[in-house]
Amino acid sequence: MKADVFHVPTFINSRAVGGTQYAIVIMCGLVMFLDGFDTQTISYVVPVLAKEWGIPRALFGPIFSSALVGLMIGYLVISPLSDRIGHRRLILSSTIIFGLLTLVTTFAGDVSHLIVLRLLTGIALGSAIPSAVAITTEFSPKRLRASFVLAIYCGFSLGFVVAGAAAASLLPAFGWRSLLWLGAAAPIGLAVVIFGYLPESIDFQIRTKVSGTRIWQTLKRLDPSLAVAPSSTFSTDVEESRGAISSLFQADRAIGTVVLWVVFGLNLALFYGFQSWLPTVLHGAGYPPTIAATTTSITTVGGIVAAFVVGPAMDRLGPYGSLATLYLVGVFFVIMMGYAVHSSTSLMLIVAFCAGFCISGGQKSVIALAAIFYPAAIRSTGVGWALGVGRLGGIGGPLLIGLLVSLGMGVKLLFVAAALPMLVCAILIAFIGRRYRKRDTGEMIQGFHPQFEPE
Repeated sequence: MKADVFHVPTFINSRAVGGTQYAIVIMCGLVMFLDGFDTQTISYVVPVLAKEWGIPRALFGPIFSSALVGLMIGYLVISPLSDRIGHRRLILSSTIIFGLLTLVTTFAGDVSHLIVLRLLTGIALGSAIPSAVAITTEFSPKRLRASFVLAIYCGFSLGFVVAGAAAASLLPAFGWRSLLWLGAAAPIGLAVVIFGYLPESIDFQIRTKVSGTRIWQTLKRLDPSLAVAPSSTFSTDVEESRGAISSLFQADRAIGTVVLWVVFGLNLALFYGFQSWLPTVLHGAGYPPTIAATTTSITTVGGIVAAFVVGPAMDRLGPYGSLATLYLVGVFFVIMMGYAVHSSTSLMLIVAFCAGFCISGGQKSVIALAAIFYPAAIRSTGVGWALGVGRLGGIGGPLLIGLLVSLGMGVKLLFVAAALPMLVCAILIAFIGRRYRKRDTGEMIQGFHPQFEPE
């Protein structure tokens, strides 16, 4: 007798969101939090170490960039392994390793050791992030996928904020190692929670032919009232091979993959360019350091608020049109920053918030778009490579703005130049929207049998 087919995506889409799904969002958001906290913590630690160890300012750059290079390696090389060993396993192991390496960093004795350890911690963290995005997406109903992915990326921004507060309270009293102790304890504690509560990807379980009982147990966590026939065969939308890099260019995905990589790079270039150079531009315009710091911070706040606006818009109105509109609006506000700098402080803060809403919000949103664009079997690989390739833009953006500043470009023209990447992003997202919208909306959902409804 032929077994009945239980279509997992239809099951998830047809249910109200439950406690397990919210727990997944929180746990994955905390993984993102670790990224933001670690990235910002080192910016407070290094100046203190410079005095203690006598580190010249020329070595600040290699220390800062070592973790970013590690993140890129983790995104490109390690994260695709999650499609073979499972998202949960990779998130768990990477979080533990990240915590242990951060702890070991407190024993670093010189700059070379510090750089190597920062590189390795970056690799560990970069390995976990694409899997966190992938597993969040898989357990989210289609109507809320973009919202949930943007929600977990708020963790990154919150990590920035908490790192600043922790540095202000811990550094004067306990020294630079205290920040790293906190940075080590947090992932190890999170790993305990992940071990106990984070489910493994259902798609991974199906592809690796895990027993139906184990899959049923995972589904029961989403809906305890579920009654599944013992003879059921479980299926997902896409039956694909494991996440090889070449799969990102198969099944009519090549153009979309390349466009996503370009958009990731341009958006990250502008994001890091803003974060790096805005304080300098404001200082040159005569603003005190407190106003420069507040203005830069408020761009991050704008990105957090964007997650709660753009995510629902992507889910309800469509991801391509919503994101293209966000980038187009961003062109206006980035240009306006050039004029607001020489206006009142209140107007500048408002414009900075709106620019951050579009820039930082755009970065979160394009990650959500990548998670939607790729099927479950290659989602971690797709997101990881988009983040990794895009990181090149994050490295190049501040350098390019520095070149323009050194050439004597005026503030207004500088922000006009900075708005060009947003315009290109808007055009590219609109282009792939026209190309792929029909394919995405036309995907047929497999039958979901009534005998699998809750009793």
